[in-house]
Amino acid sequence: MQEEIGTTAGAIWQTLNAKGELSLPSLKQEVEAKSPVFDWAVGWLAREDKVIIKRHQKSYRVRLNEPQARTAGA
Repeated sequence: MQEEIGTTAGAIWQTLNAKGELSLPSLKQEVEAKSPVFDWAVGWLAREDKVIIKRHQKSYRVRLNEPQARTAGA
């Protein structure tokens, strides 16, 4: 199970790095993840201070917490 959560967290990070801030439903669709693994992976990234989750109207949006993320590895 931890491997699946880690793989999903990696997919979330890569998607946010490529596309920028997304709503939680859009992010879930982009990474083609299912609950509860998606929720656990987002929580893991938040706990590790890798993402910022903010309320936006009646939903939530997620973005990377690393300003250099888009240029990482470039």
